[in-house]
Amino acid sequence: MVDNYLSEELWRAVAPVLPGKAGDPGCSGRDNRLFLEAVFWILRTRSGWRNLPPQFGKWYTAYTRYHRWERKGVWPRVVVALSQSGACDFQYDEFGLRFASSAATEPREPSRSLAETHEDLTRGATAFPSSEATATAIGTG
Repeated sequence: MVDNYLSEELWRAVAPVLPGKAGDPGCSGRDNRLFLEAVFWILRTRSGWRNLPPQFGKWYTAYTRYHRWERKGVWPRVVVALSQSGACDFQYDEFGLRFASSAATEPREPSRSLAETHEDLTRGATAFPSSEATATAIGTG
């Protein structure tokens, strides 16, 4: 048995901002509430998608839908709707949707951009140390 995160009050707050409602263009979501519970379970437990309990459905379907919603900008709206209802344990920032535990809310160093990494490589920075000691240690020298 997995504990649910969304109370009726939280569900009523977030449901209107989700895609797949009756009247929305395209397909309607099969069960947005179950899908949100699956995503929140992944975030709260810090488990991999493949460890998603079967009661949430197929892990790959949830994983794919999560990324579709990310591309559509749904997650920031979900966080805002939950925050406006007074209780939100999640945040959305440049790192994506994540559980806002005390460790997760501490400032993090920004990741290096692809451009910065490319600049380092084109300036002659080596990806692997090339020394005689290294070559001997790995058996190539």
